[in-house]
Amino acid sequence: MALKRDIYEADHEDFRSSVRQWLERSVIPNSEKYIADKALPREFWLEAGENGFLGLALDEEYGGAGDFRFNAVLAEELAKVNAALPTCVGIHADITAPYINELGTPEQKERWLPGVAAGEILLAIGMTEPSGGSDLAALKTTATRDGDEWVINGSKTFITNGFSADLVITAVRTDPEKGPKGITLFAIEATKEGFSRGRKLDKVGMEESDTAELFFENVRVTDNEIIGELNMGFIHMMQKLQQERLSCAVANLAHAKQILIETLQYTKDRKAFGQSIGQFQHNKFLLAELFTQIEVSEAFLDRCVLAHSKGELSHVEASKAKWWTSQVQSEVLDHCVQLHGGYGFMNEYRVARAWRDARVTKIWAGSNEIMKELIGRDLGL
Repeated sequence: MALKRDIYEADHEDFRSSVRQWLERSVIPNSEKYIADKALPREFWLEAGENGFLGLALDEEYGGAGDFRFNAVLAEELAKVNAALPTCVGIHADITAPYINELGTPEQKERWLPGVAAGEILLAIGMTEPSGGSDLAALKTTATRDGDEWVINGSKTFITNGFSADLVITAVRTDPEKGPKGITLFAIEATKEGFSRGRKLDKVGMEESDTAELFFENVRVTDNEIIGELNMGFIHMMQKLQQERLSCAVANLAHAKQILIETLQYTKDRKAFGQSIGQFQHNKFLLAELFTQIEVSEAFLDRCVLAHSKGELSHVEASKAKWWTSQVQSEVLDHCVQLHGGYGFMNEYRVARAWRDARVTKIWAGSNEIMKELIGRDLGL
């Protein structure tokens, strides 16, 4: 029997129930279609918005909750269905929306945030470039001043929601001489002339998540599209990566925990040599280790969620949570595949899909190696 988690109150659990009901009613029955289409349909976003699930990170007037624990509950419930759902919703609502909400002008907020909360304006964030990976300071997409306008040229890759997004918060270089101090964020609408998308990228996992390359060829914007301050984009991104990494950590652990629970049941039901396979000492000990690993990790992560909801979480603790949970998830799911035997390698089994989906979490939001580098620096090394 696991210790009772104490960071969620009655309001959070009531919210959890409403999320779960929506998922069971509208999302889970369509999950195979999402895989076939390699994207979440607009109906998904509109219904999520109608239920009030997309504005949690926004100001109260746009449906904000003012408490990150509600965001965490949503991520946990989405992750129980599959790893792609909290990824797509998180990019839209938890990761990109706060840039507009916290850095945008009153005009920008009024222009975009109602649609963001309603699921009518789908968001993506354009950071990663083909040659840069985790090195955000080395980005090559440029914005050149031309009178009252900026002319943007370049490309982004591995952009979640990229194929469907209506608005992309895009990091570009506005001053080539200043390195990371010459980067600015622009909100670029997909209807802009010169903006185009590549194909939906063919990924190893998370097929429900539309991921695309984005191209900018002489895209013209004005100062009205700048998010935050000119040449302060790198600082803005560093400040916002904290919540991104925590959101990833919440989804990582909830996803792994759900599949482990299902695997436990499988080991009780599956018979070999006259008994359930879970009764074999090796499997029994392994499951004991995996559940302990999940619950110990959950205790640390709950403390991080609570700290963040109070505005007290450091970027180092967020980095620890991100790398640790992605590592734990990969280890746990690899064992879950093994416990399923040959069936664990079949795509029709959830465990196989979960195993594939989880692998990328050690790469994105800053690779685990980058997370360790940040933690090591904090140790004075």
